[in-house]
Amino acid sequence: MKFSTLVSATALAVASTAFVGAAQARDQVQVAGSSTVLPYASIVAEAFGENTDFPTPVVESGGSSAGLKRFCEGVGENTIDVANASRKIREKEIKACAEAGVKDIIEVRIGYDGIVFASQKSGPAFTTFQPADIFNALGAKVLKDGKLVDNPNNTWADFNADLPAVEIAAFIPGTKHGTREVFEEKVLAVGCEATGALQAMIDSGMSEDDAEDACIDVRADGKSTDIDGDYTETLARIDSNPNGIGVFGLAFYENNTDKLKVATMGGIAPTTESIASGEYPVSRPLFFYVKKAHIGVIPGLKEYAQFFIADEIAGADGPLATYGLVSDPELAATQASVSNEETMQ
Repeated sequence: MKFSTLVSATALAVASTAFVGAAQARDQVQVAGSSTVLPYASIVAEAFGENTDFPTPVVESGGSSAGLKRFCEGVGENTIDVANASRKIREKEIKACAEAGVKDIIEVRIGYDGIVFASQKSGPAFTTFQPADIFNALGAKVLKDGKLVDNPNNTWADFNADLPAVEIAAFIPGTKHGTREVFEEKVLAVGCEATGALQAMIDSGMSEDDAEDACIDVRADGKSTDIDGDYTETLARIDSNPNGIGVFGLAFYENNTDKLKVATMGGIAPTTESIASGEYPVSRPLFFYVKKAHIGVIPGLKEYAQFFIADEIAGADGPLATYGLVSDPELAATQASVSNEETMQ
């Protein structure tokens, strides 16, 4: 499939006030960030290099926070052009960017993804979870006999007889990953409130803010393991632990159904349809961020951004949807925003 109609290899200026002192700009777009967005960006980069006159962009992982930190290091050919993120950029990151001279940022929403809870295909019968189950398994402090205590649960059946009586072993995204924030807000925090632990914390004298922070604290006794690498590391951990539960993006799971089975959350199965409708409770938008100052200096940067969100790529029938991305119903608005180089306000 050819995408030559999407971009044109026009002559680009290689001098800009943003790059004073640089003899010549790079000829490759440089991208870093979210491991969730990584497979989508890799697909786009390869197609962009094959179907345009621009070099294939260099795409690296490292996590949303790490990618945005690199993005905010400054302006110039020694800094990256694009940061992938599985969450929105934070105010403190925008401030850090501005302080380093990155003042004009273009936010690009590429679509939606869901967080799934998967285990070995031949492992225990993990078929259905509620947020309360995940909180009771992984929360640092939980309610036991009406009292807040350090989490005493050793097996899933200790708090829910319908779950397997196997030792708790969970592999969750590390704190530098955008997926971790979604996991905390849409699973741990929801489960904390559902079990009554949030109210118990407040009743014990905690402020509401402190109680909300305590709700997302994870036990540190080895039953929950932070994974700082990408989903392949999580998969490797589950391969070596038949009782393990891992947190993955929907796309990664769908490309590993020969090894993994997935549980429902809140009674809803994670599918492209349930995520697109908003029915599946643990879904999130995916983004990338572009330095406007690099447009017109780094060859192909704007073209890459436009290529990524073109109907033929990010639309419902495009290759990203085939891989698992849920197409954004407002994709046309995003396309117009990128075309006009609209920056965040």
